[in-house]
Parts: sequence; C-alpha cells; structure tokens
Amino acid sequence: MKNIVVLVSGGGTNLQALIDAEKSGIIQGGKITCVISSKEGVYALERAKNSNIPTRVIPRKEYSDSVSYSKAVLAALDEEKADLIVLAGFMTILDECVTSKYAYKIINVHPALIPSFCGEGYYGLKVHEAALAYGVKVSGATIHFVNEKADAGAIILQGTVDVEKDDTPEILQRRIMENVEWKLLPKAVSLFCQDRIEIADGKAYVI
Repeated sequence: MKNIVVLVSGGGTNLQALIDAEKSGIIQGGKITCVISSKEGVYALERAKNSNIPTRVIPRKEYSDSVSYSKAVLAALDEEKADLIVLAGFMTILDECVTSKYAYKIINVHPALIPSFCGEGYYGLKVHEAALAYGVKVSGATIHFVNEKADAGAIILQGTVDVEKDDTPEILQRRIMENVEWKLLPKAVSLFCQDRIEIADGKAYVI
C-alpha cells in the first residue's frame, strides 16, 4: 500500500475527489496518509480532518524564498515516507531539490490541455480566461508528472469538455473540474499506486 501525501493551498475540491475515490475503492493500492497545506485555516484541512487524515501546515509566508520553503516541504515528505505526492490546488512552485528527489512521483492537475495555456502565470481562472479569449472549441485538464519547469512534466492523462458560446471563466472552470479533474486525478493516482504508469524517453504510458 503506497503512502499518498496531498499538498494543498485552498478549498480542497480536488482533495475531496481523492478522499471520495479512496473511500469508494476507485483508488487501489494506495492510501492518503497526510495532507500538507501551505496556508493556515484553509478548508482543505477541514476536509482532511473530517476523514481522519493527519495534517501538517508549512506556511509559505514564513520562508524568505522558494528554496528554503521547498527544503522544509522535502523534510516533511521524507518524514511522511511519501510514495506519491499529489498537488491538489497547491499554489507554490517547488524547487528542484524536491522535484529531482521525487522524480516521477509528483502528480499535478492543470486545468487546460497542455501544452496550451500552461506554464508560469497560468493558474486558476487565468487559464480559463486565456482559453476563452483565444476562442478554443474544447478545453479540459491534464494530469501530469511534475518536474523543475512549470507544467512541463510527462503527461499521464487528458480529458476534454466542449466550450460553450456563453461560457464565463467560472462556468468553464466548474465544467472542467466536475467532468475531468475530479475523475481523472483519482484515476491517475490509482494507476500510479498499481504500478501501471511506465516512463519511456521522458514520456508516460499507461500499461
């Protein structure tokens, strides 16, 4: 049984999707053993406590730069014996000290079809604003491994939704979360925990 550590910064809707998937048996071979938040008092911590999942808070504001913060996160991940790290609305880019030690063991969800509307500066509603401004006909989400560059790791799964004429960024965000993120993130976690993701030439393949 693999130890899954989830990193959060906000409300924790993707965390809830993972908790529900574990309870319903969708996630096989793994268990959420800890939730680490970059902020005090966020609702994601309540979601974890409601399901009796241990929590830790490592406040980003208490560290002067991303390297010192990443080292604190790395120490916590090591202490928790993390086999898989899931970034679920975690709003801090981790330094290479974390991404190199846990290469192909950190999964993130990005609310667009990488390589579109991704990279530094593309997060939250900004992603959907950009997609709508461009006039794309489909959008979606990408589940990918995390490396030292923002949104540049190997893609595991992608899913799409249609973009409607009257969509606002908020409406599109909700459609993508409900139809793609909350389904594919637990699926990718389960595939990882069952050793069903293979890496070849820097690309991820489901086996």
